[in-house]
Amino acid sequence: MERAWYCSPKKVIVLLTIDIVQGKYGGVEEPEVPNIMVASASMEGQIDREKSRYPYCIVWTPIPLLTWFFPFIGHMGICYSTGVIRDFAGPYYVSEDNMAFGNPTRYLKLDYTKASNWDRSVYEASEEYKTRTHKLICDNCHSHVAMSLNLMKYRGMTSWNMIYLAAITFVGAKYVGVGGFLKTWLPSVILYSIIIAVCTIKL
Repeated sequence: MERAWYCSPKKVIVLLTIDIVQGKYGGVEEPEVPNIMVASASMEGQIDREKSRYPYCIVWTPIPLLTWFFPFIGHMGICYSTGVIRDFAGPYYVSEDNMAFGNPTRYLKLDYTKASNWDRSVYEASEEYKTRTHKLICDNCHSHVAMSLNLMKYRGMTSWNMIYLAAITFVGAKYVGVGGFLKTWLPSVILYSIIIAVCTIKL
């Protein structure tokens, strides 16, 4: 009588074949995807301002002094489908969930249905920018976001650039709230009020 634990050679071959197809015993496995890119359907697309989660968004925050003088200039990042922010924060460093210069004050929601492999593209652009030095004018946080959009071919385009992103964000981005609006504009208003007052007194 055959024992319960015994498997015929044919059955062993079939089981091994299944394991190999599934990636075991030397099969080819998919590249490991960062945990931060895995989200439940209930998480995706929901903006949570308290936790600074902005799924499928470009986010923006002012840079002290620089934005005060030039309100259209600021720091930019792009978010995974989970809302976690990635931003090119300095030479060879792409921040994750810890945006340089503080939490976003503005966000621009994008249409993820017009992109291919959103999370993978954001991840690959971030990995690339970990190998680059930060150049204030020509290869900066805006460029990192542009590469992400180009990799995912957002709206069928591969020509996204820092100037276009700066323009559409300045014109179309929403404020995260009253606090975001004040943080964006109040320093500039105070600064230019002082400048105007001083110039008026001298005249």
